[in-house]
Amino acid sequence: MYDLGDFVEMKKPHPCGVNRWEITRMGADIKIKCTGCGHVVMLSRREFEKKLKRVLEKADNAE
Repeated sequence: MYDLGDFVEMKKPHPCGVNRWEITRMGADIKIKCTGCGHVVMLSRREFEKKLKRVLEKADNAE
C-alpha cells in the first residue's frame, strides 16, 4: 500500500515530463506533489487509487 511521504508513479506522466509524485496529505482526499516542477494535485482517494501505477519508494518513518 501507500502512506504519507511515499513516492509514487501514476499511470500518466505530468506535462513537465516527470512521473514521480510525493504524497503530502492523506485523508478522504490525497494530495500529491510533482517532484519535477512542484505542482500540487488533490484527488479523491478513489480517483487516486484508480490512477496509481505503483509505489516507487517508501517513506522512512522511523518513529
